[in-house]
Amino acid sequence: MPLFLLAAPQTLREVLAVRWTSRAVLLGCVTLGALACTTASAPDDDAIAASGTTGAGGAASGTSAGGSSANGASGGSGGGDDGTASLSSLLAALRADRDATLLAESRASGWPVPVEGGLLVVSSDPSLHQVAGDHDGWAGTLLTVDREFSWGVVAMKPGQRYKFTDGAATFKADPWSRAYDYDDNGELSVIRAAGSARLERHFAVSYGKLAPRQVRVKVPKAPATHVLYLHDGQNLFDPSAPWGGWKLAAAAPDAMLLVGIDNTPARMDEYTHVPDNLGQGALGGRADEYADLLELAVRPLVANTYGEPAKVGVMGSSLGGLVSLFIADRAPADYRFAASLSGTLGWGSIGAGIHAETMLERLSAHGHQAFAVYLDSGGGGTCADLDLDGLADDGDSSDNYCETKQLEGALTLAGYQYELDFSHWHEPGAPHNEAAWAARAFRPLKMFAGL
Repeated sequence: MPLFLLAAPQTLREVLAVRWTSRAVLLGCVTLGALACTTASAPDDDAIAASGTTGAGGAASGTSAGGSSANGASGGSGGGDDGTASLSSLLAALRADRDATLLAESRASGWPVPVEGGLLVVSSDPSLHQVAGDHDGWAGTLLTVDREFSWGVVAMKPGQRYKFTDGAATFKADPWSRAYDYDDNGELSVIRAAGSARLERHFAVSYGKLAPRQVRVKVPKAPATHVLYLHDGQNLFDPSAPWGGWKLAAAAPDAMLLVGIDNTPARMDEYTHVPDNLGQGALGGRADEYADLLELAVRPLVANTYGEPAKVGVMGSSLGGLVSLFIADRAPADYRFAASLSGTLGWGSIGAGIHAETMLERLSAHGHQAFAVYLDSGGGGTCADLDLDGLADDGDSSDNYCETKQLEGALTLAGYQYELDFSHWHEPGAPHNEAAWAARAFRPLKMFAGL
């Protein structure tokens, strides 16, 4: 039987190492008690979707498909001809259904909402009854206490930062702000400035039966020529993410739009194309549903909010690398680039007595395709196929090194060419974590930017 080892917790996660005899197959980060690499996020997208209500100017929460429908709202509360919303209508909607209205307006114009006299901010935390920021020298401005929320109309300029505060030692970012950033004290809320590089987010994006989640976007200053969709979105930009995260806000090329899709506790199901058995019964096999989420909810949202550039790529690590290759292989005409960092390419043949088609085998069979491929891994070791399943993953290697090397050989044999539409990198001894992927991320980003 396989032996399953969970490493000591590292910040909010554990690294799941699946060991079959002398084999170590790394699947990525997991939270304690759930096979995923989720981190705490606010507002709670599952709680939002569970309400199933319709707020001011919006559709039922928990759905998203693109454009006015992609954002789940046809517009905000009615207002003036200058694009401002009606303050009285917004306050009435908030009193009737606070959370649904917060969601609906986040999908329409995004928070804070322009109203006559400034920007409407809303705090749903009763202890945070002031707003402080660049606009008042961080002194704090009292909000009006209302029914289950506090609000204020504040004169803030594009690019200015703010937080909610209790007027003493507690400062927290607005969990509903569309634009945000980070500094040494954590997350900051930001007033969007057109034509500036910035981070933005969209709440409760879902499709079909998959759980809703946040989508995080790094908007470049220059007009975007490329868009790269990435998985495990909560680990890409946040410096407090496991192992310091990917640090992609700083690494992003000038004209590349980065779109990070948060994972959920169902990560291992959603990021895998076939079931496997890790000793606790079959799991996995919902990658088609996850690909539908990307194709039919996330991409339309991006297209209608930012405009989707013609050059489209997909990238991830570990199981995220696996599902990136799956997505591109499923619709090769729709993607120009796919990148797998330490990808779990042997999924489908990990458990004893299990052998479903792995992505290594599928890509090898499909041969040369229209999209360029980047592969890498850390680790190293001896590669062997002791169980004769066609995968050289039974030696003492780590970080999915052997499976990645095997796919490298298959793709170059199929006609992929180095420096043209293929790249492989091995970082000897590099571990299976976000810090290692952050250190290598410039390689696939540079390759995609050059296509």
